[in-house]
This record gives sequence, structure tokens and C-alpha cells, in this order.
Amino acid sequence: MRYLDCAELTPDNNAAENAIRPFVLGRKNWLFSGSPSGAESSCAMYSLIETAKHKGLNPHEYLLKVLNQLL
Repeated sequence: MRYLDCAELTPDNNAAENAIRPFVLGRKNWLFSGSPSGAESSCAMYSLIETAKHKGLNPHEYLLKVLNQLL
């Protein structure tokens, strides 16, 4: 309901839906991830990659930096 108070906000989530479209199209290929934890891991990685893309970052470089900081 916040979008009614602010003209800059819209009641749609097209940006989010467009970002996950490749994942949705490929879900048949990923249906059998091996285990529930494997599915959760692929979901987490995909989320990191799409966040990097959304922020205008190179996903490969972003993942290298993030994963190296975990070491």
C-alpha cells in the first residue's frame, strides 16, 4: 500500500521477475539438485550472482571477492 503514498513507487515487481526468469526457465534442468541442501546452495549462489548483476558489478569478480573473504 506504500506505493499509493509515493508517486515514484509502483505496485509491480517486474524487475524482480525479469531477474529470475532465466532461473525459472532452467528449473527443469535443476529439478534434481541431488539433495535439498544442494538446491539451497544453488539458490544462494544464484541470488549472489543476480544481486551483483543488479548492482552493476561483474558477477565473477564479485564472487571471487566474497568467497575469498570467507577464507
